[in-house]
Formats: sequence, C-alpha cells, structure tokens
Amino acid sequence: QVQLVESGGGLVQAGDSLRLSCAASGRTFSDYVTGWFRQTPGKEREFVAAINTNGGTTDYADSVKGRFTGSRDNAKNTVYLQMNSLKPEDTAVYYCAAKFSRSAYLGSYYRTATEYDYWGQGTQVTVSS
Repeated sequence: QVQLVESGGGLVQAGDSLRLSCAASGRTFSDYVTGWFRQTPGKEREFVAAINTNGGTTDYADSVKGRFTGSRDNAKNTVYLQMNSLKPEDTAVYYCAAKFSRSAYLGSYYRTATEYDYWGQGTQVTVSS
C-alpha cells in the first residue's frame, strides 16, 4: 500500500500559478501510476492528469491542456502538478491518487477515478477573478 499527502494549495488570482505536490510513502513509488483529480461541491470528481510509472507519459483533460503539467520524481517519492494561467473555474479540492502497475503503459481508463486504489486527503485551490 501507499499513503499520499497533497500540499501546495491556496488562494490566488486569475492568471497566477501554483504547484501542487503529493508525497508518497509506504512502498516503492515507481510501481504506481499516479493521477490528479479535482472536485467541487455538488459535482462529480473530475479527471485532471495522469502520469505513468516512470513519468515519461502523461495524459490531460482538455480543460487543462497547455496550462497544467504533471510530473513525478520517483527518487523523492513525489508527484507534482504545475498549474499555470489559473482560472476561476479551476477552483476545487485537488486530489492525488495512485494505482499499482507492473508496466509503464498509461491507458485511457486512468482518467476514471474508480481505477485508483489510494487517495490523498485533498488540497484546496481557490482562484479569484
């Protein structure tokens, strides 16, 4: 199993940037696909980004392509989400998630929250206009 803790959220203005971090502990991080999701009250959890086990392949929601960049540093057991050009509609609680994987393949099903077994507690991102 793996434990995940997000950090880096906060209150920013439209156009600003934030970098979220997700620190992992428990087992070998390189054996886990990781993802970022976000959720607002009354709305289903929304896919943001997925990063394969070695960080060489990423997948993004259309709403964040060109603005957000997911990455990971397995030596530091940490996954990141760099968020640039933030918009008010990006306001949400952001969660990192992990799923054990034996390969570097990143399938489209990793856009689905139910594919992941481990979740962090979430970090709030609020973007004012």
